[in-house]
Amino acid sequence: MLQVKNIVKYYGNYKAVDNLSFEVKDGEIFGLLGENGAGKTTTFRIIMGLLEATEGEVLLDGKHIDYSITNKIGFVTEERSLLTKMTVKEQLIFYGVLKGMREKKIEQEMKYWLKEFQIESYENRKIKELSKGNQQKIQFISAVLHHPKLLILDEPFTGLDPINVELMKKAIYKLQKEGCSIIFSSHQMEHIENFCEKLIILVKGKPVVDGYVKDIKKEYKKKNIMIRGEDLPVAEIEKIKGVLSVTKEKDEYMVKIAEDSVAKKVFAKIKDKDITKYDVTEPTLNEIFIAKVGGIHD
Repeated sequence: MLQVKNIVKYYGNYKAVDNLSFEVKDGEIFGLLGENGAGKTTTFRIIMGLLEATEGEVLLDGKHIDYSITNKIGFVTEERSLLTKMTVKEQLIFYGVLKGMREKKIEQEMKYWLKEFQIESYENRKIKELSKGNQQKIQFISAVLHHPKLLILDEPFTGLDPINVELMKKAIYKLQKEGCSIIFSSHQMEHIENFCEKLIILVKGKPVVDGYVKDIKKEYKKKNIMIRGEDLPVAEIEKIKGVLSVTKEKDEYMVKIAEDSVAKKVFAKIKDKDITKYDVTEPTLNEIFIAKVGGIHD
């Protein structure tokens, strides 16, 4: 289990991380979100022992993270961190040795993962000859060869097409089942919603949203109603107290409402119409993110 306890990080007078605390249990996927400059990268570096926190502490399985612990961590960075003149095999052996693995074990794991990602034939190809998507696969493999106890994923789907996104998801779930603690960061909110039960949203290094995704959505009272039908009284719906907006999306209308009770008033206006769809949905994580982060900027 990873424990981040009240960490604070200053760069001179600038506070990059402000009293951040969270836990990631074994086999749990945790979301760490925020705009660029929110403090995510600094937090990752503190967790990996690359930076020292000004205050607070980070523990992995109850131990302070130092060079004896970092071999249990894997990190997929948003930026490419591959040595492009090496072959795939040379690259993976290089990273595996750095993690304390024997070459025979590295080759065994390499063959398994190359097969999982459907790139067995790339073993002796140079990194620079690969597409961005296949380079991303190699970057992921290099981070998980040693079966890490903690895996940090920073925009792991960059450059991947939908088929390869599914392969990456399968690999992440496999590691989760092995008991790996995973921190997931992405600007693509649908991935966070699919993977993470818990999350934190950072603004200027400070948590502004913290908890289980289901509870965060429940506390955010605004809902959406998707309506499809003929001759809808749009102007009348817009006048209902608690209706925030009405917009048309292809052949449907999206009605944003302030809380659940407004849905009954909207339905009362359209119940006698020819309705083929009336669906009250929770807000997306993307909506909540924009509301929470945008509101602070305002």
